[in-house]
Amino acid sequence: MRPLTEEETRALFEKLSKYIGENIQLLIERPDGAYCFRLHKDRVYYLSERILKLATNVPRQNLISLGTCFGKFTKTQKFRLHITALDYLAPYAKYKVWVKPSAEQSFLYGNHVLKSGLGRITESTSQYQGVVVYSMADVPLGFGVAAKSTQECRRMDPMAIVVFHQADIGEYIRHEETLT
Repeated sequence: MRPLTEEETRALFEKLSKYIGENIQLLIERPDGAYCFRLHKDRVYYLSERILKLATNVPRQNLISLGTCFGKFTKTQKFRLHITALDYLAPYAKYKVWVKPSAEQSFLYGNHVLKSGLGRITESTSQYQGVVVYSMADVPLGFGVAAKSTQECRRMDPMAIVVFHQADIGEYIRHEETLT
């Protein structure tokens, strides 16, 4: 477990800023203490500094996981967010998409959100902007990338893709063996 390098930190913060904007600072400076990001076996973990100090007593080869896994770095050093970060992204999300109850199951099976399943979308969402997908009951279901801007969504075909799927809470069941 080590701190992130300059390039790794930049890649992580660029990805997080697509979803929560300037609210990254609220993740690190929380009222319940200071939090940080640490890298362990190409995975980025989010944990309190108090737990980090306790973890220094555990040898690296015995350490499996610590804190919440936010994502991992690919072999080409690109950062991919995991669904485990959803609970921390959802409260601070700048752009949100609500799906109709009829489209929830389709999204949770890993499909994109279509215009026919779109309930609401945050105003001024631009194309290729990171969005958090909610049910109509305001339960966070996952996240993705807006395929079209808010204005373009108004005059689209009902079968056109509005949000590209990236991760959803159904991954806990679909990828149970590989999700760590």
